[in-house]
Amino acid sequence: MKISSASTVFRAQLIVPEQRQLFDYWVEKSNGRAMPSRSDINPAHIPRILSGMSLVDVSPDKSRCRIRLAGTRLREIYDREITGLHIEDLEWGDKHDYWIAAYRRAIEDGKPTQGVVRGPRVHKEHLVQYWLKLPLATNGNDVGMLLCYDYFQPASEELKMQLAVATG
Repeated sequence: MKISSASTVFRAQLIVPEQRQLFDYWVEKSNGRAMPSRSDINPAHIPRILSGMSLVDVSPDKSRCRIRLAGTRLREIYDREITGLHIEDLEWGDKHDYWIAAYRRAIEDGKPTQGVVRGPRVHKEHLVQYWLKLPLATNGNDVGMLLCYDYFQPASEELKMQLAVATG
């Protein structure tokens, strides 16, 4: 797998090993293209991280996103099944604009995005979420779907993880 310098820089920002695993898989399946298509992705190749993954459909006009499939860990976080919901309908409280912007950026730029947020949704302030959004093509370079990975941990563990990365 040949990885570009931009990809190397992006990968270095990923803290969670499963994020790096998924990103490496995405780069490999891109096969030199800007992004892979949905048909390039095989969940059987990444079974260990499926519970934190989701597939998000992007409408042809890029105005809406619908969760096509959400892993079991996401059901636990949202306290309900979120498959079939539009991202705009999730209970994000004061983080609503943050999340809409995160999805928009991945769709509009057609490039991977990532981040970390404390209190990812209403009544989950005790958690830190490490998120990753990877675009998937429908028509060559047109983003038609997002492959997402979300990792959650108690906020008290965040400092330990940051220290391990800094000294690692």
